[in-house]
Amino acid sequence: MPKPSILIIEDDEDIQRLLSYQFIKNGFSVTCADSGEEGLEALSQERFDCLILDIMLPGMDGLDVCSRIRQGSENHSMPIIMLTAKGEEQDIITGLDTGADDYVTKPFSPKVLLARVNVLLRRSQIGGGGIEESNMEKFDAAEGLEIDFECFSVTADNKPVSLTMSEFKILSLLAKKPGRVFSRQQIIDEVMGQGYTVTSRTVDVQIHGLRKKLGAAGSLIETVRGVGYRFKRKE
Repeated sequence: MPKPSILIIEDDEDIQRLLSYQFIKNGFSVTCADSGEEGLEALSQERFDCLILDIMLPGMDGLDVCSRIRQGSENHSMPIIMLTAKGEEQDIITGLDTGADDYVTKPFSPKVLLARVNVLLRRSQIGGGGIEESNMEKFDAAEGLEIDFECFSVTADNKPVSLTMSEFKILSLLAKKPGRVFSRQQIIDEVMGQGYTVTSRTVDVQIHGLRKKLGAAGSLIETVRGVGYRFKRKE
């Protein structure tokens, strides 16, 4: 089995060395870049299983890098963990809204970061993650929405929709149980794993981004005030 590959975009040499040591020791193939531009160049030449991305970078910052990746075609679904000293809730929301799957603040534990990477990699594999297994391969809903659970692809109004892995997992969770209401905490537990330290506001941000990307089909994700979210049943 090939080693999982990880790209680290970080301009601090000490952090680069620390992360490289941790991931190489645990069986990863590691590539480092000192700037956003260098990281994007690496992504244009090679596919990676996961990206660790600092926000405060010389030149192009991490938010711009993340946005460009999500708008591209080759790596748009690659798991991205933002690594930064900016830890206020609004900073986290901005990072997630840009397309990051996770957000780790400095100072951090390399072992905890490794665990979070492994969680994202499991979620990105077929059948991975905490979502209840289903024999369903494809799902056709109203508003021209089609979800292919096997290929991790979504089409709305006959156009492909580029989702982050977290967004796809949330959509899959809701769509596989139409009519069932999921609380924000249930969504966090099912999609990210129990004990994951994010706020319920994070779910709201990702639902908002998901609806926006789905266009008219976004109305199929209904808010149940004071409780959470559900996927609209077919009439």
